[in-house]
Amino acid sequence: MQRIIIHWTGGPHQPTGLDLHHYHYVIDGTGKVHPGRFPVAANAGRLVKGAYAAHTLNCNTGSIGVALAAMAGAVEQPFRPGSVPVTEAQLRALAGLCRELCARYAIPLTPRTVLTHAEVQPTLGIAQRGKWDVTWLPGMAAPGPAVETGHRLRALIAAPLPAQETRARGGVIAGIVALIARIFSRQNRSFA
Repeated sequence: MQRIIIHWTGGPHQPTGLDLHHYHYVIDGTGKVHPGRFPVAANAGRLVKGAYAAHTLNCNTGSIGVALAAMAGAVEQPFRPGSVPVTEAQLRALAGLCRELCARYAIPLTPRTVLTHAEVQPTLGIAQRGKWDVTWLPGMAAPGPAVETGHRLRALIAAPLPAQETRARGGVIAGIVALIARIFSRQNRSFA
């Protein structure tokens, strides 16, 4: 996979069947990640009509579609976030999911490889019919320039994990390392 494209669904905080059909992952209002109908691999090579996540016009091949279930009734100008704006919990989950996907698929964190739907046209030169997702985030008074908002999201994705999460992961990693050390020490004793 070459890139991750971040969207919002324009719907409720719970993923709909249509959302799960169009995106590989949808993050609900509480931050829970829901897998979409199609696996990431469905978008890896030649696309088969009706058998891949069609999330971005002319930019689905090699792209992982991640969406925030939010922004039902949102209006760009004059700005109104609608009845279900993007939540902080969704942003935290998005950052974690994108970190994980970047690591799993060896996707570098750059403006050309991890970007919002609104950045596709100005960054990749692929027309998107006026898409403005994601140009607004909690704490912003109104939508901002697509690339600037994308930079904010990439900074969130690149940020170090909170200390509590790092300690928890360190505990798991330390446990795995100890298990491997025990296995190798047993093997070495059996060869002696």
